[in-house]
Amino acid sequence: MIKAKAICLAYETVKLPNGSLPLLIPMSEVAGRMSIQEGSRFLEKPQLGKGILLGGVPGVKPAKVLILGAGTVGINAAFTAAGTGAEVTITDISLPRLRYLDTILPKNVKTLFSSEHNIRAELPTTDLVIGSVLITGDRTPHLITKDMLKLMKPGTVLVDVAIDQGGCFETSHATTHTDPVYVIDGIVHYAVANIPGAVPYTSTLALTNATIPYAIKLADLGWKKACKEDSALASGLDMINGKITFKAVADIYGLPYEPVEL
Repeated sequence: MIKAKAICLAYETVKLPNGSLPLLIPMSEVAGRMSIQEGSRFLEKPQLGKGILLGGVPGVKPAKVLILGAGTVGINAAFTAAGTGAEVTITDISLPRLRYLDTILPKNVKTLFSSEHNIRAELPTTDLVIGSVLITGDRTPHLITKDMLKLMKPGTVLVDVAIDQGGCFETSHATTHTDPVYVIDGIVHYAVANIPGAVPYTSTLALTNATIPYAIKLADLGWKKACKEDSALASGLDMINGKITFKAVADIYGLPYEPVEL
């Protein structure tokens, strides 16, 4: 793209004034719900998991689910897991966000401030961990390090929804839908890149619903006028004439950064 001196707008950096990412939300909704669907599948014994039914049955306790990150992925994962009857804990570093979630999520979902101490304390009794941390345009931090694997029981499942931006587990590496998991120290890792690709019909319609207004605006006005009139589109500009205009992207690849205003 640099060589072609392209104008590039990135889905993942188009941002509304309230901080939300309108073109990521549909795929995050799909990925969040699928993370529980896939996680529950790999908790089955033939899939190398503990052999636990997520929601349990009368007389048998349900599984414990730990969700790291309370954004769009996290909240959709929480609602889906709670709907099965699982015992769910969702973490975040934003107390206002946790207060909000405490009012809207079912009572089998508990909120917890995200810290290394709290995460370590939860891992020994957790059956399924969903990693759903997002830093716009940047790599995700490692919230679970390799040494923390020993805190979990064999057959525990880690689902790294953040793998498309580097992953939030130190031991994650990208996998595919045809070969989705691998095991390290007895812990099952599911780190499929582009999780929504497994349900292309739903994903395509959801993404198109969100994308089409922006596509029409770009087509009608041209990229420069559209971006001047719409701050969300302007924030999506990652490259202009081959120059990187989004600092996090420039930093990741060690390339020169030029502010979009220039």
